[in-house]
Amino acid sequence: MAQLGLHTFAAAPKWSVAEMRRLLPKLQAHKVRVLEIPLLDPAEIDVPATRAFCEETGIAPVCSLGIPPEIDVIADPDAGLAFLEPAFEVASGVGAFALAGVTYGTIGKISGAPRTQAEFDGTARFIARAAGRAWAHGLKLGIEPCNRYETHIMNSGADGRAYCEAAGAENVFIHLDTYHMNIEEVSFAQGFKACGPFLGYVHLSESNRGAPGAGTIDWGAVYRTLAEIGFSGITTLESMNHVHPAIASALAIWHPVAANPDDVIDLGLPYLHAQAEAAGFAYE
Repeated sequence: MAQLGLHTFAAAPKWSVAEMRRLLPKLQAHKVRVLEIPLLDPAEIDVPATRAFCEETGIAPVCSLGIPPEIDVIADPDAGLAFLEPAFEVASGVGAFALAGVTYGTIGKISGAPRTQAEFDGTARFIARAAGRAWAHGLKLGIEPCNRYETHIMNSGADGRAYCEAAGAENVFIHLDTYHMNIEEVSFAQGFKACGPFLGYVHLSESNRGAPGAGTIDWGAVYRTLAEIGFSGITTLESMNHVHPAIASALAIWHPVAANPDDVIDLGLPYLHAQAEAAGFAYE
């Protein structure tokens, strides 16, 4: 069975063991089995305390990030790998199975033109090298297609599969996000199925980045497809409820995504459970 996760941004702009401990009764009540830890600054993470919290509670961690704009992984892949290395160390240290997100480029960076073959080839080479470094830390590497306004490098499940196949690394998987899929895919069904065997992680993100059920995402279609393809991985509620200032501009978060911030967890998680159950999609 699949597991339900929660991204830290639903509750706080930065990872905080104290904040997660405060939320623990809600996490347990809503059957949250995974917490996603953003590694915008890996040095901020108290690795021993985080690992101890996860082991104590049985909550599994997964880590994510995006590469900053000053790094061009095609022109200078070594700089990209140097940036990822501390994140790999922290992800491994806290007990995560993967580092996911926009691990191949910069959120909000576009060329103003279609992706070139040179950009595809350079990105694929970087993903392959990054996957090798992840493997050295016992990790998988997730690559997240994002919408056309945030990148021109990778926009769809089909794009993700092309990169996975080109990189040729067994520990690379596609990290789809319903917010981006809502913009880029013909349908949720086609987007998920286009990933083939590479689909490894799913962000459950509403069209307005707020509480699931308070936007236009067809959650029935999302869960029906996940049930149809037999997805048994992690689906994580991602909301930009408390977005980190370092990426708020790149994500175009100019105003609160929910009138009542508590709704993202208090209403959003029960809503997702109800939609999953109606579609025959089982959570642990």
